Amino acid sequence: MSNAPTSWSPNPRQVALLEEVRARGAVSVERLASRLNVTMQTVRRDVQRLAEAGMLLRFHGGVSLPRQAPAVSAWRERQALKADAKARIARSVAAAIPDGATLMMGVGTTVEAVARELLNKPGLTVITYNLHVATLLSEHTDCKVHVAGGMLRGRDNALEGESAVQFLKQYKVDIGIISALGIDPDGTIRDRDQRDRPVIEAVHEQARETWLVADSSKFSQQALAKVTSLDQMDRVFTEALPPQLITQLLHEAQVALTIAP
Repeated sequence: MSNAPTSWSPNPRQVALLEEVRARGAVSVERLASRLNVTMQTVRRDVQRLAEAGMLLRFHGGVSLPRQAPAVSAWRERQALKADAKARIARSVAAAIPDGATLMMGVGTTVEAVARELLNKPGLTVITYNLHVATLLSEHTDCKVHVAGGMLRGRDNALEGESAVQFLKQYKVDIGIISALGIDPDGTIRDRDQRDRPVIEAVHEQARETWLVADSSKFSQQALAKVTSLDQMDRVFTEALPPQLITQLLHEAQVALTIAP
């Protein structure tokens, strides 16, 4: 039960905070402080008051809209994490993609950030097994979107299984764009399990170049299953210089590294 008085209503700053969360679905406390030009302490006080009133749902490091289904809520939380870094990476990737390119786009909130940045890039053709990407690009007036079939995975709206793999193998594209849950010091790219490995292998096979998009936190993030490796990439986009072992590995494998400004 809420402890807030029934007559209480948000002040203008709190209304602006609510509008930011509604626009993005979930937002980190750090981003809210930056967007509203206030201190983290002020944001935390406002978030507490709004959460007590049932207007927001708090999670570690940020807030989201209340009463979301668990899978949606978890996805929104992942969107909010390192959101500014993902946006910078996405702008850098979009700038590197030529007009009229053919793309194969994987799963992950950083890949989705790239899709959002592509809305003004003309003449694209996108092959994807990510329904979030397909939905974002459905707003594009000059982009052909081909969506794989397969088993729908609730946690990230990915399509998986043999049907998805066979669908991808019908196309040859200029660039494949994938992300990572974690990257080991030896260059192993990892995910929660092996389910994405077949589709990532298909992306490697069918794309003339494979680009990895990963914020710098992924270089210290542990994950269970190997799905590919850095030496299989043609370009890596991130927002901060990776650890020395990684940069050395990329140099030796002749993988281009782009640090988003």
